[in-house]
Amino acid sequence: MALVSIVMGSDSDMPVMSKAADVLEELGVSFEMTIISAHREPDTFFEYAKTAEERGVKVIIAGAGMAAHLPGMCAAIFPMPVIGIPMHTTSLGGKDSLYSIVQMPSGIPVATVAINGGTNAGILAAKILSVSDSELLKKLKAYTENMKEAVEKKDAKLKEVGYKNYSK
Repeated sequence: MALVSIVMGSDSDMPVMSKAADVLEELGVSFEMTIISAHREPDTFFEYAKTAEERGVKVIIAGAGMAAHLPGMCAAIFPMPVIGIPMHTTSLGGKDSLYSIVQMPSGIPVATVAINGGTNAGILAAKILSVSDSELLKKLKAYTENMKEAVEKKDAKLKEVGYKNYSK
């Protein structure tokens, strides 16, 4: 049973959405991933969103570009948290997607990460789930510690070689 559902409107979103999947996989969180167009296949979309809760889904991560209706429509139907990932677009650089997702009407919130923020969406979904899962919380703490150690290693290398030689 998938705890997180990752949904996108197009396979062109896969490079960003796969980052959310990678984090969830690393943390041992079960997920499903699907491509559904809210505009081109509305019946399929409504069935997906209406049945997510009964499938055991606790959080939806929805990525969308341009008009970016997918996250908001998920939030309108699915009663639990929805995380929106605005996709970078060629016309407006993703600002169109960001504004569409973040400007939801009162009562229909969508937690929104940065443009192309797949990794943060995966981490946020895990953090939401960790409220009731102490093992997952331990994994998140270890994940954070690993990030800290990676920065410390880079700093040590900088100090060792000096900033002028750092990129070599």
